[in-house]
Amino acid sequence: MPLTSDLRGVVPIAPTPFHPDGRIDAVSLDRMTDFFGASGVDGLTILGQLGEAGKLDHEEGLAVAKQVLGRTRLPVIVGVTAPGFAAMRALAREVMAMGAAGVMIAPPNTLRTDDQVVGYYRNAAEAIGPDVPFVLQDYPLTFSVQMTPAVIRRIVSENPSCVMLKHEDWPGLEKISTLRGFEADGSMRHIAILVGNGGLFLDFETERGADGANTGYAFPEMLVDVVRLGRAGERDAAHDLFDAHLPYLRYEQQQGPLGLAVRKYVFQRRGIFSSDAQRKPSQALTPRAKAEIEYLLARLARKDARAKLLDSQGL
Repeated sequence: MPLTSDLRGVVPIAPTPFHPDGRIDAVSLDRMTDFFGASGVDGLTILGQLGEAGKLDHEEGLAVAKQVLGRTRLPVIVGVTAPGFAAMRALAREVMAMGAAGVMIAPPNTLRTDDQVVGYYRNAAEAIGPDVPFVLQDYPLTFSVQMTPAVIRRIVSENPSCVMLKHEDWPGLEKISTLRGFEADGSMRHIAILVGNGGLFLDFETERGADGANTGYAFPEMLVDVVRLGRAGERDAAHDLFDAHLPYLRYEQQQGPLGLAVRKYVFQRRGIFSSDAQRKPSQALTPRAKAEIEYLLARLARKDARAKLLDSQGL
């Protein structure tokens, strides 16, 4: 089914598994897709920045999308960010024909003014076609593009196919409140708001009106439970669970290739990936970093009853 503004829950950003020689690891890709499905998530996002999409050529990206889409019935969002609109359109149309639910578009870091940002998304929506629902990715920490709530309102108002915001501004709690205020006063239609940044502020972001999480984390089960508990009004339970994960979550959320290296290492330790390899350019974990991760995982296993699964997997 096509992506709509009614999306709620957890839609993790999936990393792409590689063999140490840089080849895509198809076996681990299937295992990862099955793992996410068993974790209770509500969808899946592939070929995002975390998925090292920029290190894949067009045919490799299509192959990853085809394999994941053929493996799961979850709605799948595909990142189609590209230097030019022709490449963006080609990938978007091809993955939608394969059965993708929608696409995600990040802004180029050349945009400086509000009008440039709004114009870019107007052109992107025209390029991929009005029948393709898209996710607006707001991640100024990485893309160096500032989108005020008023700019997001303009993009949503001009483009009916914009159905979701991936909110990764930091700090961004007031931005969520402002956007939901626009909906309340009728100046902006409703869109889904799912948050990123590894879920670092998920406990309060959902209380501000976010619908869930659209982020990578080595323990998506926690994200699912925090959103579920918060929706059920179990505020203290949601915060207690989140607090148990916060020390490791913070470590994993280090910026750049180091954070991805941490996540892939834990995916390998959980038996999801055969290797923690990234495609070059990359950053490997030092022995000391691995020891720190092991220390954090051991503490997590003692604090979180759900994390007892770590013990059963030898972590």
